[in-house]
Amino acid sequence: AFSSVANTCRNVQYGWLIRNLHANGASFFFICIYLHIARGLYCGSYLYKETWNTGIILLLTLMATAFVGYVLPWGQMSFWGATVITNLFSAIPYIGQTLVEWAWGGFSV
Repeated sequence: AFSSVANTCRNVQYGWLIRNLHANGASFFFICIYLHIARGLYCGSYLYKETWNTGIILLLTLMATAFVGYVLPWGQMSFWGATVITNLFSAIPYIGQTLVEWAWGGFSV
C-alpha cells in the first residue's frame, strides 16, 4: 500500500495534491461529524432517543468503516493497531471479552 501511495505522489499528475486532499478531507469530514454531534448535545437532541440512537449507530458504523479502510491496506502495523483497538471492546461490561474472542477467533493479547 505504501508503494502505491508513493507511486501516486510521484508518477500521477498532481498526485501529491490528490493525496493531501484525501487525507485532509477525511480529517475535515470527521471534524464536521464531531461538530454536528456537539450541536446536537447543545440543542438537547439527545432527548429524542430513537433519532439519537440511530445517529450513534451511524457514527459507530462510519468509524468502523474508516478503521477497516485504514487497517486492510497497511499490513502488519495496522494488525497491531487492530489488536489494540478491538481489545478496547473488552472494557464493555458482561459482553466485552466475548466480543474480542469472537472478533479474533480466540483470546487476543
